[in-house]
Amino acid sequence: MDATTKVTLFSILMLFWSHAECNHLLHPLDPLTPSELNLVRTIVQNFYPTSQNLTFHYVGLDEPNKPEILKWLSSNNSKIKPKPRPPRRAFAVVRFQKQSHEITVDLSTHSIVSTKDCEGNGNPMLTFGEQAVASQLPFSYEPFKESLKKRGLNTSQVVCACFTIGWFGEGKTKRNVKVKCYYANDTANLYARPLEGVAAVVDLDDMKIVGYNDRYVVPVPKAEGTEYRASKLKPPFGPKHKGIAVTQDGGPGFTKDGHSVSWANWNFHVGFDIRAGPIISLASIYDLQKQRHRRVLYKGFIPELFVPYQDPTEEWYYTTYFDSGEYGFGQSMSSLQPLNDCPPNAAFIDAYYAGSDGTPVKIANAFCIFEKYAGDIMWRHTEISIPNEVITEARSDVSLVVRIVSTVGNYDYVIDWEFKPNGCIKIGVGLTGILGLKAGTYTNTDQIKEDIYGTLIADNTIGIYHDHFFTYYLDLDIDGEANSFVKSNLETVRVKDDTTPRKSYWTVVSETAKTEADAKINLGSKPSQLLVVNPNKKSKQGNKIGYRLLPGPAARPLLLNDDYPQIRAAFTNYDVWVTPYNKSEKWVGGLYVDRSRGDDTLAVWSRRNRKIENKDIVLWYTMGFHHVPCQEDFPVMPTLSGGFELRPTNFFESNPVLKTLSPKLVGWPNCTSQH
Repeated sequence: MDATTKVTLFSILMLFWSHAECNHLLHPLDPLTPSELNLVRTIVQNFYPTSQNLTFHYVGLDEPNKPEILKWLSSNNSKIKPKPRPPRRAFAVVRFQKQSHEITVDLSTHSIVSTKDCEGNGNPMLTFGEQAVASQLPFSYEPFKESLKKRGLNTSQVVCACFTIGWFGEGKTKRNVKVKCYYANDTANLYARPLEGVAAVVDLDDMKIVGYNDRYVVPVPKAEGTEYRASKLKPPFGPKHKGIAVTQDGGPGFTKDGHSVSWANWNFHVGFDIRAGPIISLASIYDLQKQRHRRVLYKGFIPELFVPYQDPTEEWYYTTYFDSGEYGFGQSMSSLQPLNDCPPNAAFIDAYYAGSDGTPVKIANAFCIFEKYAGDIMWRHTEISIPNEVITEARSDVSLVVRIVSTVGNYDYVIDWEFKPNGCIKIGVGLTGILGLKAGTYTNTDQIKEDIYGTLIADNTIGIYHDHFFTYYLDLDIDGEANSFVKSNLETVRVKDDTTPRKSYWTVVSETAKTEADAKINLGSKPSQLLVVNPNKKSKQGNKIGYRLLPGPAARPLLLNDDYPQIRAAFTNYDVWVTPYNKSEKWVGGLYVDRSRGDDTLAVWSRRNRKIENKDIVLWYTMGFHHVPCQEDFPVMPTLSGGFELRPTNFFESNPVLKTLSPKLVGWPNCTSQH
């Protein structure tokens, strides 16, 4: 059998497997399966004259248009004959002969629907494959060998990694990255032992070193005290915890059909994207009084995470990362560890993405889903005003959590989507992992006579000041697509008559945003509530039904607006933006973020100042953290948590969990409870 015959047979098998798999898929928003990824790979490779120098940088589901999805859902929820599932398509960004190409593949007809050459600024996100190759180049580069020899370092203990370098006004740019190295000798915490002052510049297209610096020699921080592996730590150990058991009578309280989840009064879909990571779609809640499910969130995900470090020196000024658009928040997701990352009652979902050669890569246990009971109170009241009687009613709170962890280089990000029976959706973020560390000559703050752009957290070790800006895409569909954005400002009113001893009070003055410009908001400028309402539907009392945003940590960018990193990240200039729904407006930093110039961002789209009143709208919310490192963050950082909430506001006629009972106590064999 010759090579051509083998390729042809492989292609036929892929087509057959994909066709069979597609017929069994129930949901049009399910992420691409391994066989679909293989099918895309085969079709794209056959499109080019040779697969040499062909790399896959993004392969994801090309979602059907929103009206198609809603019609399909409506027909499947009705008694009439269901509509056929919308065609499955994939969108791919590949590099071939130093050019980026966009390809749309129809998975049902096994054909290419469209192709487009990228002529604008920016590059697709880096692949793990090319990063691995680039990080090995210094070891065969003579100047680098001399640098190691000069420092007396064992080459076998040196580890290198790739870092994006942004854009700083250059007229023409290449796909260059910096390669910086670390000394892992006697520790797994390589980021704690940087080779400061040494960096190579690598052209990823030519895969060669095109620049090199060894500007100065500073001590490599010692390995002692940097280890975090339990097997390597020595006594004494921290406080001991008694054993905790988690059990559920009859198994999990939720059902999972593929990627569709039902729990308590919630239905939603869990998706995955190599760039965005987790995608929550089609969240609806059952209204006990109305006896039907009601739409809340069409889609929510993190399109970008901007992490600018605050050291302007030659070795650090470019460290202004876009973790989704440059590195891929999805492909960086870690396999979750049962019992540590997730409780014993968790269920897990795997994820798959296309590697640099197009073949599927599996992330085992990429998601965990679990019911959370942390002893929280859902509602309670004690009444003592009734004579001779004390009434106490309390309900324990239970919620459902969808969790992932994305490890982008040194940082680990814990992302939670938490659904509560009262209609709230809480979005949690946890920051842990290793700080961005710089080696220096200092061992005590008394020695410091200049700005070191960070905190001295250990001998010869500086934790650099930095930010984390999480931008969320929230396509709320409150009881339908036609929604409006309302700012309810709390304003002080002076009492002008003498009928009351009070001199003032506050009241609510609401205004509906008519255009995008009206909805650009920096939180904290005035007390207000921000709501997405359905202006076409009202409660029995006449209030517009809606959901309000309860913001998380308020941390706005402190970089100047004309600083190059901030130009690229202008979508963080406001905490809240609202735009009309547009399928193509998905990535706040642009489709091509690496070395981008800020000409395809949310800030640019919004200049059109489109109408948003009583329209299908998208709320973009950025939650930020200013991080001033401290010694407790070293050698590994205890989780720093934050989050925000989407909370029903006049959506229900009354408390939706009034009749929700606390979960029953589960009896343990051979055990008795004592009161």
